[in-house]
Amino acid sequence: MPVLAARQLESTRIVETIDLLCRRIRERFPSAGLNNVCEDLLGVARQARQRSIQIGRPMLGIRILSATIIALIVTTFVFAVMLIKIPAQTLQAAELVEVIEAACNTVLLVGAVVLFFVTLEVRVKRHRALQALHELRSIAHIIDMHQLTKDPERIVGKGSDTESSPRRTMSQFELNRYLDYCSEMLSLTGKIAALYVEKFPDAQAVAAVNDIEDLTSGLARKIWQKIVILHSDPAAAAPTPAAVASVPAQGAAVPPVIS
Repeated sequence: MPVLAARQLESTRIVETIDLLCRRIRERFPSAGLNNVCEDLLGVARQARQRSIQIGRPMLGIRILSATIIALIVTTFVFAVMLIKIPAQTLQAAELVEVIEAACNTVLLVGAVVLFFVTLEVRVKRHRALQALHELRSIAHIIDMHQLTKDPERIVGKGSDTESSPRRTMSQFELNRYLDYCSEMLSLTGKIAALYVEKFPDAQAVAAVNDIEDLTSGLARKIWQKIVILHSDPAAAAPTPAAVASVPAQGAAVPPVIS
């Protein structure tokens, strides 16, 4: 059992991680719009926990309805076949072709109707999963919009701003944390998407989840390129006299890691 649990995503842990991330963003950037996006992501994660359970659970109502209709169709078809009387005289070639064509069309029509009801439950679950995944795709693009104007070159570089340039309101450290928060949110968005196919391995749903994971990975890759640029300035990386003075002496208590 522990081995199986280690191979499955735990929706509760994902919700707890996003909730902690929301608090970290709120404490670091209390007035940033990223707070609202993270709160929306938290709400979607809580809904995903319930939705994924519902999608993975058998839909007994649809199964009973489909089985009843299929039984009626098959019974009617068999009864109709039994009522057919084969004539004693020999059929002409044209008449035989018409009989075979009519029989094939009837069998194909009955088979299509039966297939429709057999796959009804899967198609309903797939529709719900794809709707939820579309919501996650929109959130991923919104996260990308929030980091779009956070340009590290304006901190590392020496160029001047124009009238239309975004305002510089963050230090190098704050911008690094902001970009890192966006990267974490994108990664968690992909984890939420994976919840929907944890117990529903439908091919189309799995393909949609893979698309979202590719999207979030690509957007996170762009963010990490910005973080690399942010730390590429030797002057910014060199410790200042104030920073050197603030380094604790050997044996002194070390402050906790900043979130």
